[in-house]
Amino acid sequence: MKLDFTPRELGFRFPAEFEKQSALWLSWPHKEASWPGKLHLIYDPYCEFILRVASHQKVCINVTDGKMHHDALDKIVQSAFATHHPNLDKVLENITFYYHPTNDAWCRDHGPAFLINEDAKTKAIIDWGYNAWGDKYPPYDLDDVIPTLIGEKLGLQVFNPGIIMEGGSVEFNGKGTIMTTTACLLNENRNPHLSQYEIEQFLIENYGAEQILWLDEGIVGDDTDGHIDDITRFVNEDTVVTVIENDRMDDNYDILKDNLKILKKMRLSNDQPLNIVELPMPKPVIYEDQRLPASYANFYISNESVIVPTFRDENDELALEILQDCFPSREIVGIDSVDIIWGLGSFHCLSQQEPAI
Repeated sequence: MKLDFTPRELGFRFPAEFEKQSALWLSWPHKEASWPGKLHLIYDPYCEFILRVASHQKVCINVTDGKMHHDALDKIVQSAFATHHPNLDKVLENITFYYHPTNDAWCRDHGPAFLINEDAKTKAIIDWGYNAWGDKYPPYDLDDVIPTLIGEKLGLQVFNPGIIMEGGSVEFNGKGTIMTTTACLLNENRNPHLSQYEIEQFLIENYGAEQILWLDEGIVGDDTDGHIDDITRFVNEDTVVTVIENDRMDDNYDILKDNLKILKKMRLSNDQPLNIVELPMPKPVIYEDQRLPASYANFYISNESVIVPTFRDENDELALEILQDCFPSREIVGIDSVDIIWGLGSFHCLSQQEPAI
């Protein structure tokens, strides 16, 4: 006799990022090894990110202790004064700190996956297993328990599927479709005991979905083995933006061309094709002889704005214009990510949204 019900069976689903949110969740950056030699440089753009979102919705930040809390708040206030940010008092009222120690800052992957049940007007959290992208960056024991700690703090039910899954590896249209990549989810360093079909069932049952659409590879320099949030993003229920590379000599050219071909063949759960908007790539961003995963697709969608990484590149403005057309009711905000991307991720990787009911 079956005793446990899955989130889907209980009426829960994972909303699309472009749906109404109640908060943005972050984990304060503090790991020098993630930005060797540059950690001190990322706080200005990171704080700008916080200030932009906190101007219109809540921002929740995981910190280790009171010292980190004080340091983070000081940096946010300094950034606000330096940029003459308006309504600072209101912004600070929207920022809440939680004493949840972390190993690293990548909240998209170790943070809570919030579910909603509209009929019951309740929320829940999925606490997927987390192994720092295939045990690449131990330790990760603190990060692995963050969703449960937040669930306990907020008094929410927490589901524990028991497999490895990262938020940056999945993309949602809010109407039953999840998009992901074979390079990441079928990688033997995640769940080698599971078949593709079995992984699909975990996604469907826990995220409250109907179908899984698969792309292949991620971009060069991505140490997550191909997270989708660097290549293809839903901007509404039937439209995606996907990055393309026009330089035939670039290592990303064939990868992104193949992904575009796959996207054109895909059908949503209503059997309709995707609307596809092409987004350029910046020129390669190289630091210490390493190519970094710079992509305009790693944007974060908040209630009133879209925070987009920029790279001091000639395509910055074009990317912002394209995204403005995709989000006509939101302000498109480009924030310099040249230093942040040294950590091999940007604003979407650093964030996790909490949906509103």
